[in-house]
Amino acid sequence: MTYRVCFVCTGNICRSPMAEHVFRARVAEAGLADAVAVDSAGTGGWHEGDGADPRTVAVLGDHGYESEHTARQFRASWFSGLELVIALDEGHLRALRRLAPTPEDAAKIRLLRSYDPGAGADLDVPDPYYGGRDGFEECLEMVESASEGLLAAVRAHIREEAREEVQEQTA
Repeated sequence: MTYRVCFVCTGNICRSPMAEHVFRARVAEAGLADAVAVDSAGTGGWHEGDGADPRTVAVLGDHGYESEHTARQFRASWFSGLELVIALDEGHLRALRRLAPTPEDAAKIRLLRSYDPGAGADLDVPDPYYGGRDGFEECLEMVESASEGLLAAVRAHIREEAREEVQEQTA
């Protein structure tokens, strides 16, 4: 079974594509590319069909990440095919919870920075859209910091599923 993760921000052109590409790189480095699918979307459809913000592309490229991307809007019907939906701030978290068809689907939603033990009380990744490059660099730092904890959580979940599958086969 493939473990599916979708990162969600507002328009799917800044934070969520950045998180998608960083996490996909972490997954590949961990040798889990065949076991984990990574995607992103926005809570709104304002930028559907557009590429990532040029500043996102530049910051990702400067740090060695790929940046191929087409923006799209998150749909409630996607919950059933996802194991984890990662919101980039509290506003996205609330919007996604309203969209979740079931309590089980709502339980799949987490804030990205909740996976960063050094994040402190503020778990929002600030929207860099209206600022300069510094905001995009700060966003990347936050995403990278949280990605390690997220990877550990995903890896633990995959191991547990594999263990349960072995137990079922031997029972």
